[in-house]
Amino acid sequence: MPHTSRYQKVCDVFTNKVIACAKDTPLIEAVKLMRAHNVSAIFVKQQQQIIGVWTETDCLTLNFSNHSLRQLAIESVMSSPVLSVPSQQLLTETAMVFNKQGVRHLLVTDTNDIPSGVISITDIVNNQGLEHYLQFRPINDQYNKNIRIVPSSLAINDAVSMMREYAEKVILVFNEDENAHGIITQRDLLKLITEQHNHFVCWDLASRPLYQISPQDSLFDAYRLMSESNIRHLVVSENNQINGVLSLENLINEIETAYCCELEKVLQQRDIALQHSQRNLFLANKIIDSSLDGIMITDSNGVIMQVNPAFTHLTGYKEYEVIGKRPNMLSSGRHDKNFYIKMWDSLTKTGVWQGEIYNRKKSGDIYIEWLSIIEIKEPSHSEVIYAAIFSDITERKSAEEKVVQLAYFDELTGLPNRRLFNDRLSMALASAHRDKQMLAVMFIDLDRFKEVNDSLGHNAGDTLLKLVSERIINTLNEGDTLARLGGDEFIVLCEINNVEGAITLAESILNHLNTPFKLEGFEVGVTASIGAAVYPDDGLDSETLLKHADIAMYRSKDVGRNSFQLFQPSMNARSLERLAMMSRFQHALENDEFELYFQPKQCLKTGGIMGAEALLRWHDPDLGTISPAQFIPLAEELGLVVRLDLWVINQAGKELTLWQAQGIDAGRLAINVSACHLSQGKLADNIKAMLTRYQLPGSLLEIELTESSFIGSFSQAKEQLQQLKTLGVHIALDDFGTGYSALSYLTKLPFNTLKIDASFIAKIPDEYGNSQIVAAIIAMATSLGLDVVAEGVEHASQEAHLVEIGCIVIQGYYYCHPLTQQQWIAFYNQAAKGYSESTLTS
Repeated sequence: MPHTSRYQKVCDVFTNKVIACAKDTPLIEAVKLMRAHNVSAIFVKQQQQIIGVWTETDCLTLNFSNHSLRQLAIESVMSSPVLSVPSQQLLTETAMVFNKQGVRHLLVTDTNDIPSGVISITDIVNNQGLEHYLQFRPINDQYNKNIRIVPSSLAINDAVSMMREYAEKVILVFNEDENAHGIITQRDLLKLITEQHNHFVCWDLASRPLYQISPQDSLFDAYRLMSESNIRHLVVSENNQINGVLSLENLINEIETAYCCELEKVLQQRDIALQHSQRNLFLANKIIDSSLDGIMITDSNGVIMQVNPAFTHLTGYKEYEVIGKRPNMLSSGRHDKNFYIKMWDSLTKTGVWQGEIYNRKKSGDIYIEWLSIIEIKEPSHSEVIYAAIFSDITERKSAEEKVVQLAYFDELTGLPNRRLFNDRLSMALASAHRDKQMLAVMFIDLDRFKEVNDSLGHNAGDTLLKLVSERIINTLNEGDTLARLGGDEFIVLCEINNVEGAITLAESILNHLNTPFKLEGFEVGVTASIGAAVYPDDGLDSETLLKHADIAMYRSKDVGRNSFQLFQPSMNARSLERLAMMSRFQHALENDEFELYFQPKQCLKTGGIMGAEALLRWHDPDLGTISPAQFIPLAEELGLVVRLDLWVINQAGKELTLWQAQGIDAGRLAINVSACHLSQGKLADNIKAMLTRYQLPGSLLEIELTESSFIGSFSQAKEQLQQLKTLGVHIALDDFGTGYSALSYLTKLPFNTLKIDASFIAKIPDEYGNSQIVAAIIAMATSLGLDVVAEGVEHASQEAHLVEIGCIVIQGYYYCHPLTQQQWIAFYNQAAKGYSESTLTS
């Protein structure tokens, strides 16, 4: 290959004329034009635009028994669209186009994108100086031995059908009377279009005499004979015996092979020269090869120059499969043209683009990658190159989507949960206010659902909830929302034209639920109590509407269940009950009716205590012990939750002081604080005041927060947590997985510990998908350097599974129930004694 051939362009070798005809030109006229100019392809124009191409090879697709064939418009048989290349494109790049597209002709356009000529693969290989290669290659097995020989009397239409059926480009014809052979090629078929052929037989069309060559001759001899005789096919014969046919296409393929080999050598030589040009480039390549991110480097035209091993690992494509090709070979087809326009606009303006993009692996699998493209300009060179750095984030995105699913949808029924319902309600209220429409909010509570769980089991109860949700959905109109708040509580949001619309819908729901459900061979009847509030009559905001719908629902239960009630201002029974509870709650704060219980955490490696959590209990003289699930929401509603937090913080200080006095080394004491306290911006100051008052180090205290604590005011929460971190206080994210669970919070906020919610632990190890989520959470937390605590461990099988997947600390009834202060101290002393004895015996 001449040294400069790799720098040749299309304009150096192409044929600078384009034979074309109008789209309505009859086929016979188009063929005559081709034969007049001795070309094998003709282009089709419409208003000076090239819209198609027809070649000799297309003859095989024609039905020659069609008497109107010759008058067919060329448009009806052409191939479209027409592939083109710019005249200034390098021959090396053009050869890749031929190889990729599997064509033999390309239209050449000038700098104004106007057709200026045609280039074929033959034009390229004929200009590479490779004829010497053919001189040393005997014909041998390079020809087609399975050539078909048909009798001279065979009808030409039958011969064409045979060529089409067996994809033959040439057949031989034998005339027994003359003991002679002829040949029919694709070019000969053109005569069938320009001449009357109703009674043609093969001998009428066959070209003769045959040009022959021996198998011992070289391919160069064959190439020269074809060129001198202006033919494309030679019969290979030996001892007057026809062995087969050698086509110009066979020679071209051999030259293409040599050309590709030479081109590959040139590219390898170029890469070697680049690798040894400077030591810095060598070091850069080492870094690229060692990177765990896939890296692809392209030139200014988007041709891939270099990839690293991680690229092969992530995409499945080896280096030799992509070098010299374009990145669109990875395209997934999921992004439209506008996406790439914006991408390149950003690259042009800023020199960098980052974002998520779908691509396709060699296996065909679609994956999501985080891609960064950087424009690189060498100081001493005007050429621009681009470096693309990417990582496969498919699994991470899948995990995020799963977390989002858990955050916004009920896991059992697939319905929207409280968070998503509140979002939709807020948007619906804004729309209703703007358009002056009416809305209805309905609380639906199943009557005596607990009896189903107690008698048939929780699995049956879960099945019933799914069946109920399906029936309710079937009664709703398009655009209405059904959500599950938890347990057997559902809520509906719907547009109505009048109050009667809400009544009609509620009655429809009750009627649908009255039909018994089939559960485990039993027919189970279920009724519901429904309460509704209407916008704007019963409230103008989400909170008021939900509260009034809740009051109406409880009124429905009071009047006998299986009924529907619209909110009325007179429904104040529940309000009076809350007022009474308010009075008792304030009295409890003033008379020290609250108490801290302690639930220890266990280290699965040592078996010892790994800290404890303080749990708040309320001992009312009349009602007895009341759980936080009942009074914490009340405290939040009454605005007393921060005051309750301060009581807990002060009691924690007293307890830690007692621990130090009695020599209790149980690790950190964890306390729960409210979102309201954090959002007020005084939590860090209150904790600092307590630590100062009792002269305690912050490392003995752990603050547990739920995700709802910082969603509303992220920046303020971050500031407060940073201050707590400065005090040495540890911070735990409680109930992980049940709230918003945005993974970004784990990296943006200074958490030390992540506590997996008990609802996940309850389903391991039996539920595969759930177990995988727990394992993924542990792996994620470990990689982020966070401690992990599994809450709600109640069985030995759960503990064993947690050990297996790498969890170190557990908390739950399996290890210890919540204890009073005296019970806790006794438990600690017993545990410490047991640990000491086991240490001595070991």
